[in-house]
Amino acid sequence: MNIREIAKKAGVSTATVSRVVNGTAPVAERTEQRVRKAIEHLGYYPNSHARTLGSGKSQMYGLIISDITNPFFPEVVKYFEQIAVEHGQEVLIANTNYQPERMKICVRRMLERKVDGVAIMTSEMEPELIQVLKNRGVPIVFLDTGDVGSQISNILIDYDHGVGIAIDHLTSLEHRRIAFISGPPSLASARIRQQAFLAALHGKGLKCVDEYIGTGNHRIEGGQAAMERMLDLRVKPTAVLASNDLTAIGVVRAIHAAGLRVPEDISVVGFDDIELSSFLEPPLTTVRVSRAEIGTRAFTALYAGNKNSGTAFRIATELIVRQSTGPARTAK
Repeated sequence: MNIREIAKKAGVSTATVSRVVNGTAPVAERTEQRVRKAIEHLGYYPNSHARTLGSGKSQMYGLIISDITNPFFPEVVKYFEQIAVEHGQEVLIANTNYQPERMKICVRRMLERKVDGVAIMTSEMEPELIQVLKNRGVPIVFLDTGDVGSQISNILIDYDHGVGIAIDHLTSLEHRRIAFISGPPSLASARIRQQAFLAALHGKGLKCVDEYIGTGNHRIEGGQAAMERMLDLRVKPTAVLASNDLTAIGVVRAIHAAGLRVPEDISVVGFDDIELSSFLEPPLTTVRVSRAEIGTRAFTALYAGNKNSGTAFRIATELIVRQSTGPARTAK
């Protein structure tokens, strides 16, 4: 099957078929419909390698995420890929597993495949790797890291607001001994969330107790281990804010394993609102972050290509109150 047969079937020139297939120039809508109908009828699949050679573009974007097993990231991938397919683009996905060395491998893969842009949806990015991409003229969009500039955009989650409304909620329930379990210290977004927590406590006139600051790994086992250490304290917290929902799930597991109840003994709040959080027992109170908006914003920034002078997108956060939070025990 070749372009000549499609052109004959559609009653147009081979140049017109090429424009429709490669998107190199506008074609009248009725003409494009005839060409696409002929393509579908004849079962033609364009040679993507030949298209790359002809246009100088790979028609592919790179998408680098931290942890494919964390439900937050597959949802970002889902929305990014969905809009990419609608625009005739392919997506090359890479997973760092929170490891800087793997990030280097991921960036090298992107450059080898000559992607037209990279969405870096993780914040464990070393400055030298950013410079490598910039030197190659590859458009970039970051999540929670990187400086906005020519062809470089940044998606910023409003952690301050999200953590603030979580603390507002807990203090309205008379909680005063509030703990926080963070993610990996190497992760910029985890450090930002912890700083937001400390600022929110200060704003409420509450004292930060060192023992109430735990460190996890943004996974269930990390949250569980950090909470187990807190449960050994003589004076336990009455509420825990977790850096993400997987950490919160681990926190709930540790509390239940100790023979305590959520929220009667300890209230728990997560961050992200992954789909699983509403199916926990009890369902998890959490701060919602829209993965659909993150994926869409990331694609939009890359699709602008050389026209993108750099944009900062702010992602709003909102509190979703469920049954994992209740009045502090001392208030009953």
